[in-house]
Amino acid sequence: MKMTRRRILQLGMASGPAASVLAGVLDGASAQAQPAAGAVAASSAKAADGIEKAFVCFRIGAPLWLNEARFGELLDLFERHRGVTDEITLFTSETHPPLPLAVIQERAPILKARMAAARNRGYHSGINVLSTLGHLDENLPNSLSAQVFTPMMDASGRVCGGSFCPNSEHLRAYVAQVYEAMAKAGPDYIWIDDDVRLWGHGPVSAACFCDTCVQRFSAKAGRSFTRESLCEALSVGPRADKLRLRREFLQHNRDTVSELFRLIEKTVRSVAPSLPLGFMTGDRFYEGYDFDTWAEVLAGPQRAPVLWRPGGGAYRDERLIDFTDKAHDIGRQTALLPPWVRCIESEVENFPYQRLKKSVHATALEAAVYIASGCTGTAFNVMSMYDEPLDAYEPLVAGLGAARPFLDLLARAQGRAPCVGIHAGWVKDSYAAQNPDGPWFGGPATPSQCNEIWATGLPAAYSAAQACVTAWSGDQVLAFTKDEIGAALAHGVYLDGPALTRLNELGYGELTGFTISETRDVDCIEQLTDHPLNGAFAGRRRDGRQSFWKCPTHCFRHTADGAQTLARVIDYTSRETWPCCLGVFENPRGGRVCVAGYYPWDQLQTQSKSSQMKAIMRWLSKDTLPAYVGSYHRVNLWVRRLNEQALAIAYLNSSLDPARDIEMLVHTESSAVLVTDMRGAETQVKSSGADGPYRRFVLPNVAPWEMALAVV
Repeated sequence: MKMTRRRILQLGMASGPAASVLAGVLDGASAQAQPAAGAVAASSAKAADGIEKAFVCFRIGAPLWLNEARFGELLDLFERHRGVTDEITLFTSETHPPLPLAVIQERAPILKARMAAARNRGYHSGINVLSTLGHLDENLPNSLSAQVFTPMMDASGRVCGGSFCPNSEHLRAYVAQVYEAMAKAGPDYIWIDDDVRLWGHGPVSAACFCDTCVQRFSAKAGRSFTRESLCEALSVGPRADKLRLRREFLQHNRDTVSELFRLIEKTVRSVAPSLPLGFMTGDRFYEGYDFDTWAEVLAGPQRAPVLWRPGGGAYRDERLIDFTDKAHDIGRQTALLPPWVRCIESEVENFPYQRLKKSVHATALEAAVYIASGCTGTAFNVMSMYDEPLDAYEPLVAGLGAARPFLDLLARAQGRAPCVGIHAGWVKDSYAAQNPDGPWFGGPATPSQCNEIWATGLPAAYSAAQACVTAWSGDQVLAFTKDEIGAALAHGVYLDGPALTRLNELGYGELTGFTISETRDVDCIEQLTDHPLNGAFAGRRRDGRQSFWKCPTHCFRHTADGAQTLARVIDYTSRETWPCCLGVFENPRGGRVCVAGYYPWDQLQTQSKSSQMKAIMRWLSKDTLPAYVGSYHRVNLWVRRLNEQALAIAYLNSSLDPARDIEMLVHTESSAVLVTDMRGAETQVKSSGADGPYRRFVLPNVAPWEMALAVV
């Protein structure tokens, strides 16, 4: 019997690229589809990693499963597209505040019956508790009462009527009863939704500052606070004192989540000792980003499996850039997870579930991009909530089924290997450095400064351990320890003006080579100098138009021998107004520094500037970048080092133009790479030359907003 390529990929008969190569051989493919050097090594490494295919789930709203006939229609839809999903997960509620306990207990036997029906069709099935603490003000008359339970309170005293304090003993008793009821319903797993957080509950920003939480923090800090005095101490006074107290408060927030999870873990495991628990996250800087600790707590003494669902906002085709921005958010969320957390299903959400808001292609692409950035699967929250006919969703389910083999390939080829490249310098304590000389609660500290740099074809890294270059912006460095700063400055760092100032203030001036002499707000143009890192682009100009897009220009002065200028400032008459706005320096520890004073994080996508940035990053990394796009394309890439010889490179054409003749430079001794596109087509690409330790490969064309995987 002849076996098709798709059937082989679905069966997982081989691991990694070897699976699709085998499919090509059995389909009578040409020798061009044979694996490149290193592909077989990548396959064996992947088999050792233990992930043979992507973890794929569909999350189903309560209106679809409360009605038995409607749920049967849904199962029939999945049956017509067998293989689109392995799991069917049922939300406890369609609204976001916690439901009264009586409603949860009434729904438990219905959940039990629906999960049994899903298992009869061959699916794993479990429960998504929505909500534990609550998200926002919605459906308040039919939810837990803020008159009975302590609501979330922010620093200004505002409360959210649909979200409740996790340190309240009354709520903890409720949570234990909810999770006991859910465990007794017999799920294959239970998910905790992303309402378990302390930032962003309806009208409430940073929480919780209720009397209970303030008293608990006071006891830990050894000082007596009121809500008002605590907020003042976090925002006013000497910087060092504020940073110290903020770090203590972040630890208090970490502990708050940990203690809630201990309660949930103990409750669930008293009913089902080995039942997997999962947690959905977003960027959680205000909560202290303690994902590794929380995973350990959820595993419990029995070391039960822990599942993770990284998330964020990306809901419409009109905002395609949201998909790559969210991918970087997700990359951070996966970076701290222990390697034993295998099932990491990205959230792909099409809320409010109106089919024309997001295309089939965009939905499938999202899943692939998020696997590329660090997940091992995806959780689709894309189906209708109410009485829209399910046949309107059939093209979506069919399209996601067609995309499944590529998702499986990505998960097999990459596993949990971390992304290597340029790190947007963040740590667990990053929120402590938010507005260090003023009020603390100004917004979440999302380190998004590298997003445009990454979009020019430079690889992203999400942990300091995998950083070839560390990129620091503004006050970020204040969250780092002396050892962490020293380690970064002994390697390669890219700094904007404020980050340079902070390092110099901390006493690292000998290692930075520059200082800011003055700052200008208008009429500045960057002009590249005749420096080897600028190559053929010497003399090129970049005008960020400060009159339109406000960004101060920081003018630098050399403070050490060996500091070099890469760009100067000129005005609209071509007159030099300052000799240096971009410079490099190799410090006494052997580390390399680049200081960028002119639009350091955006307006980078001209040919001359993007080429210069790649040369700078190569120099800073001392040629340790694993791969990058050398040609002038808008391409995001994620590079995993599978072993000493093998790399997996997932790359996305993040443009509405086709990407033709992408030139990928790969740090390898291999003479060929194996490229697989989203439809399973394979091409072996041979090297067309070398540039130092990098081999040059001209890759097959990629359609707009599509991905491919290269394995070497």
